[in-house]
Amino acid sequence: MPRGDKGAYTDKQKRQAEHIEEGYEDRGVSSKEAKARAMAKGPILLFIGPPGVGKTSIAKSIARSLGRKYVRASLGGIRDEADIRGHRRTYVGAMPGRVIQGMKQAGTKNPVFLLDEVDKLGVSFQGDPASALLEVLDPAQNNAFVDHYLGVPFDLSEVMFIATANFLQNIPAPLLDRMEVVEFAGYTEAEKLAIAKDYLVPRQRDENGLTAEQLQTTDDALREVISGYTREAGVRQLERELGRLARKVARRIAAHEIERAAIDRADVRPALGRPRVHPEKAASEDQIGIATGMYYTPAGGDIMFVEASVMPGKGELILTGQLGDVMKESARAAWTFARAHAAWLSIDGRVFERDLHVHVPAGAIPKDGPSAGIAMATAIISALSGRPASHEIAMTGEITLSGRVLPIGGLKEKLLAALRGGLKTVLIPADNEKDLAEIPDNVKRGLNIIPVRTADEVLANALTAPLTPIDWDDENETPAVIPAASEERPGVVTH
Repeated sequence: MPRGDKGAYTDKQKRQAEHIEEGYEDRGVSSKEAKARAMAKGPILLFIGPPGVGKTSIAKSIARSLGRKYVRASLGGIRDEADIRGHRRTYVGAMPGRVIQGMKQAGTKNPVFLLDEVDKLGVSFQGDPASALLEVLDPAQNNAFVDHYLGVPFDLSEVMFIATANFLQNIPAPLLDRMEVVEFAGYTEAEKLAIAKDYLVPRQRDENGLTAEQLQTTDDALREVISGYTREAGVRQLERELGRLARKVARRIAAHEIERAAIDRADVRPALGRPRVHPEKAASEDQIGIATGMYYTPAGGDIMFVEASVMPGKGELILTGQLGDVMKESARAAWTFARAHAAWLSIDGRVFERDLHVHVPAGAIPKDGPSAGIAMATAIISALSGRPASHEIAMTGEITLSGRVLPIGGLKEKLLAALRGGLKTVLIPADNEKDLAEIPDNVKRGLNIIPVRTADEVLANALTAPLTPIDWDDENETPAVIPAASEERPGVVTH
């Protein structure tokens, strides 16, 4: 425990500082600067990423590399503040909080302490545990952390705290302010293949009593398992499927049916059954009113099709496909943009007297988020103007009423989904261009990535050869062709 006032250092810390200070003197560093370096406190790290990407494994590796003890406390579902600060000893069954219990388990004052799932903390009448963590994770306060069970200050300043979470938006802002965010993105198929070859397959062989000669897998077989049987950002499901494959081989060897197995692509389906994952593929042809968007989920990215169709009605906008509030607002913004710029977009004004139906398959899956904005706008303007949208182009970005394209998140996962779906060209917000530095080179080589700033740039790339807009014959209620409103290149706003 610290001696003297809250800011005082322990004798051990002073001795460490003096030892480090002597080493700095040989390198021309002043005594005052050396002491400051010796007593510097490291940042509180927050690992953000989807499940199964290795956040906990990295924390273990950090502890191993530093030579420190590793302690893990799972915070998922905690709703009682006493789980962090402990109970007062006047209560029956009182016990220390998770932090002090972890320190007792470690048996040292400077372990690597993993606070798992901090975004799953709850709030109830028993208090807010997220607020109780503020003192634990604040380097300026945790040198005198008071657990209610102990009743005296306990120094946590030497502990290296690492927190993990899946969703950044679920963490309270004051708590997030005390941590340094490190983002963990999903793995590419090439990365999953390398992980499976170097770690997962050998581990499953050992766990199922097989040798390297008894079970061999080709790269094509592993790619088939990755693409046809898993849909995730991490590798947990992949390891489960490889475990099933190893158990099938082990059973056949135990039954003396075979002596060894070399698994190729053709052997995967008889062993694991029919593929359970069917990712979206690029459309086969250009179509009017259908645009290709990209979306992000905690299990990785995928592509989706936004469909728009004009039909007889009263000029209403109909939205289906279990869309969330943000996606509904994106559709209404795109509808308003099309109406406000109808003359520039070669859209006949009479088409707005008809109903416009926008649908996003699959209807049974809830969807929300702003990044489908330009895909919505492309599909709507394509349907209203009668010009097909290219089936080889996918797009992501939020749209405003003035036609600006705003940045989005999850770019890596979305680009991976486009590459996996067979797309050739991708439109991304220009403000996300800086994020391309984090994209693997093989992904950037396989896609033609075009940054866009406004809706007119999107339409100039996404819409194919111009067609005349659709008008409706009031008597027969069938589409009729009328002359285009502008001879300029469709999709390019000239104002």
